[in-house]
Amino acid sequence: MRSNRQRINRLSPAALASKPPRVATIESLDQEGRGVTHVDGKVIFVEGALPFEQIKFVSYHVKSTYEVATTVEVLKPSSQRVVPRCEYYGVCGGCAMQHLEFSAQVAAKQRMLEDDLWHIGRVKAEKILPPIQGTPWQYRHKARLRVRYVEKKGGVLVGFNEKATSYVTFMDSCQVLPKPLSDLIVPLKTLIAQLSVKQSLPQIEVAVGEEATVLVLRILEALEPEDLPHLQAFEQAHGVQLWTQTKGPDTVKPLFAHDKGLHYSLPEFGLRYPFNPLEFTQVNPAINRVMLRRAMQLLQPQAHERIADFFCGLGNFTLPIARSGAQVYGVEGAQALVKRAVENATLNGVSNVEFAESDLFDMTAELLQGLGRFDKWLIDPPRDGAIELVKALPDAGADHAHIAPQRIVYVSCNPSTLARDAAILTQAKGYVLKAAGVMNMFPHTAHVESIAWFERS
Repeated sequence: MRSNRQRINRLSPAALASKPPRVATIESLDQEGRGVTHVDGKVIFVEGALPFEQIKFVSYHVKSTYEVATTVEVLKPSSQRVVPRCEYYGVCGGCAMQHLEFSAQVAAKQRMLEDDLWHIGRVKAEKILPPIQGTPWQYRHKARLRVRYVEKKGGVLVGFNEKATSYVTFMDSCQVLPKPLSDLIVPLKTLIAQLSVKQSLPQIEVAVGEEATVLVLRILEALEPEDLPHLQAFEQAHGVQLWTQTKGPDTVKPLFAHDKGLHYSLPEFGLRYPFNPLEFTQVNPAINRVMLRRAMQLLQPQAHERIADFFCGLGNFTLPIARSGAQVYGVEGAQALVKRAVENATLNGVSNVEFAESDLFDMTAELLQGLGRFDKWLIDPPRDGAIELVKALPDAGADHAHIAPQRIVYVSCNPSTLARDAAILTQAKGYVLKAAGVMNMFPHTAHVESIAWFERS
C-alpha cells in the first residue's frame, strides 16, 4: 500500500551543520520510530532518539505546530541504545530502529498497538498475547530495490531510498536481506552498467523462494540483443533467475527457461504455495509460519463449521483453516490472486474450499447477508483495514444479528486501522476484544503487524 506520509525535504549536511543545535529530553516513540519531545509548546519528532535520552537535535522541517528533526549528539544515552549493525543506517530508509535493542523494539511495538487500541478505538484487550518474534537479520525475502544511474557517483546505484527522499542510497550490502541476496548488490551494479537500458531501469523486485530467487528488472525500454549474454552470464554465475517487466504486472516474464519456480511451504499443514514474484506473500517466511500457528490457535476451526477468510490472497490462511475439515470461503479483490488460490487448493488436494473475487472495500450489509452465515471469520486486510466489512455486520440486537460470526480473528498490518475497526466491532456490533498482540514481521522498522481475537458476547 502507498504511504500517506508527507514527504520531508531534508536539509543537506552542510545546512544542518550551520544550524545551532537545541537540547531536549525525549518522552516517547512515535509510530515511525522517532523520538517525541516538546519544546516551547511544540511537538518535535526526532530521528535517531530514544525515550528518556537527553539529546542535541537540529530541525530540518518546521511547521507551525510541529517540527521534524535529526539527532546530532546523544548527551545521556538510553540503556537500550545499541550500535547499529548496518554501516548505511541513518541514511538508508529501509530501517528506522536499529539503534534500539531488539527486544526493546518489540516492546515498543506492543506499546504502539495498545496505545492505538485505546486512544483511537477506546478498547483494551482482555489479554495481551506474547509477541511473536524471530531472527532480527537476513529475514526479508521480498523487497523492492531502487536503481539509478548517476555518473557523478561512479555509475549505478542499487538499494533502498534514502530516508524521506527519492535518492537511492549508496550501499554495497544490506543486513536485512538474506546474505546471498545482499552479496548480489555489487555484482548487480556491474551488470546494469553493462546494459543498454542502464538509464531506463528504475527498480528491481526481489522474491526469494525455497528453491529459487527471482530478480524482476523493471525496464522502460526494450533490451538489445547484446544485453542477453551479460544477463545469462549473471544468472549462471549467481544461481538466480532474471525476469523483466515492461509495463503492468501481466508483462512479467522470465528471460530464460528454468526448471524450478518460486514457492514457500507450511510443513505443519502439509502445504506448498507456488507464487509469481509480484504476487503478495509475507516478506518474513519464518514469522509467517508462527503467525499461522497462532491464528489457528485463536480461530479454533472445527470440521462442522463454515468459516470465511476475507482478503484471502493466494490462500495463506484459507488452506490451513481447511485442513481442520471446516468449509472455508475465501474472498479476495485481486483476480490474479483468486486464480492462484484456486490453483494452490488443487495442487494441495484441498477440496473443502471455495474462492470468490469481490472488492471488500465496497461491502454492504445486503451483500454480506447474501453470502450466508459463517461461524467464524478470519480477516487479513491491507493497511486500509476492513471498515466497510465490519460496518456491514448487523448491529448487536438487530433482527438478523444471528448471521454475525461468533468469532473473528483479525490480522493487521496497521494498528491505527485495526483500532478504528475494533471500535466498531466492540461499540456497535456486540463483540469483545479477547486478546491482541504484535508479530515482529519487519525487525528494525516501525512497521507493526498484529493479531486480535474478537468474540461475540
